[in-house]
Amino acid sequence: MLKIIIDFDGTLTVEEKQARPLAEKSLDTLADEILGASRQQLGADYDATQARLLAAPSQYWWEVNGLIASYCDEGAFILNTTTLQVMLRENPTYAQAVADFFPRAEYDPVVDCTNYLFHRHTAELPPVFRAGARELLVTLGDHPQQRPIVLTNSLGDKVRRFLGMLALDGEIDVLGDTRQYDMDPAWLQHFPHPDLGQIQVWPLPEGRQVDLRRPIYYRALLDAADNGSRLAVVADTFSLPGALPLLLGSPFFLLRTPYTPTWCIQVVEGHPLGQVLESLAQLPERLAALSS
Repeated sequence: MLKIIIDFDGTLTVEEKQARPLAEKSLDTLADEILGASRQQLGADYDATQARLLAAPSQYWWEVNGLIASYCDEGAFILNTTTLQVMLRENPTYAQAVADFFPRAEYDPVVDCTNYLFHRHTAELPPVFRAGARELLVTLGDHPQQRPIVLTNSLGDKVRRFLGMLALDGEIDVLGDTRQYDMDPAWLQHFPHPDLGQIQVWPLPEGRQVDLRRPIYYRALLDAADNGSRLAVVADTFSLPGALPLLLGSPFFLLRTPYTPTWCIQVVEGHPLGQVLESLAQLPERLAALSS
């Protein structure tokens, strides 16, 4: 059995159309409930911060436990999360208000804050599905040797509710709360790279790197591969969902979107198990080629 793990946000959905509404809702909540700051000033700070990130994307990232979870330019939602983190961390007044609001943070107050804003407000935004999303899930679900599984960092109930809007025959399995961003600097696991040997951090051109120390996501992938099932992973971003499966020996398909950076495409195409999709419609044929 080949299990095809398909990322939800940005892969099945048009994330680039939802990013700004997500940002606006997040700024409203920050102004009204967390920071007590001027909404107009927050909007100006957000836009100025994001412009700075996009001018030097290799220098800004989603940081968790002191490690790089993803570079800011890898996805539309990731850019929003990173913009908020940098804005909140760099302003002492904002940072203190966030620390006061999240006094018992699971990660740190800023990470917990951006996680809270993401999960709360993406649940409120109706999804805009990419062309071919429903057709792809139907095709994969009808195949006797393939099983689609939808991947998300969110709780599974939100994604199941959104998938219900597609009116599929039967329910698609959801692999939820995978915390691809959960970084553990103390984790000792190493992974085989075809050229570099056993690594924990995958060095990339232009000073970038992908840190593989993601034990919760690692365990989620191992659990998905129980009973000897093979895995293939499909996503619109690289560092969070894609790098670890590649180094575990699973094919990874990167969906090219309007926001996909060139460096991600180059890294994925440079790995023997990596491929780039121009559309979701290409996936069934690519999967068939894996078995030929």
